[in-house]
Amino acid sequence: MTIRTRPLPTIGQEVLDLDLEAGIDDATARSLVDLWRDAGVVLFRGMGTSPEALLELSRCLGELEPHPIESIRMPDYPELILLTNKGGLRGPVYAYDGVPTYGRIPWHTDLAFSDTPNAGALLNMVEKASVGGRTAWLDTEKAYAALDDDLKQRIEGLEVRFEFRTDLKDMKYCNPGGSRVGESGTNFPDYPPHARPLVWKHPVTGRTIMNVSPLNLRNIVGMDEAESDALLQRLIDAVIQPQFIYEHAWEEGDVILWDNYRMMHSAMGHPVDVIRVVHRTTLRGTAQVGRILAQ
Repeated sequence: MTIRTRPLPTIGQEVLDLDLEAGIDDATARSLVDLWRDAGVVLFRGMGTSPEALLELSRCLGELEPHPIESIRMPDYPELILLTNKGGLRGPVYAYDGVPTYGRIPWHTDLAFSDTPNAGALLNMVEKASVGGRTAWLDTEKAYAALDDDLKQRIEGLEVRFEFRTDLKDMKYCNPGGSRVGESGTNFPDYPPHARPLVWKHPVTGRTIMNVSPLNLRNIVGMDEAESDALLQRLIDAVIQPQFIYEHAWEEGDVILWDNYRMMHSAMGHPVDVIRVVHRTTLRGTAQVGRILAQ
């Protein structure tokens, strides 16, 4: 099967003609893996909402990893997780300008606080939000390439400290400023602080990428706090720019695949009385990065 694609408006590619009903042969699977690694984020429209179809597409890209929180796994499909507010909230609620909002997660990479992050993930929109609910991706490879030489030199060889966050008020950078108004009751694993190189090489492509997840970012290891804050804020301001970001307005049946080593992503959230249902698979990572820090 030949895969035709076209560029998304800023970063990434859209696949135009993948037919899951025809099956995915080995050559097509290899082409999809190559596209994923080259583009960073890949959109598939009209894929439907079948869990089996999402699993078929996901498995041709790599080994799947069950989510560490068992309560959000789908009972009949342990490799799928269900992200929804239908039937009750499964995450915290924050108020922005007085409007309670569900599912808002600022810029991050998954498991930035772990020594073995997942390689990627796929989201499948089952029931789109009638208001809000967009998701955005940011390409740290392109953002790094565009940095001025002085900033590249300043951040080379530095380590950054990441800490697991369950409350947005604890964010030090890019804090969206909402107030927490509801509890989810979810029990999260206990992750110790973690140090990662700020600049590193993609474990598959060898291209230069960055670890700059604002949700979990605390400081530069071994640097004076004021100097660390100033340098990281300068870097974040340079990275979070429209030309490196693709923001997706979902339609039901859309699937988006991304490279978690390279891309950051952000969920915009939606009002709590607006229903949204998403299925997700996670691609297991094998690359070791960083080290655990003493608490």
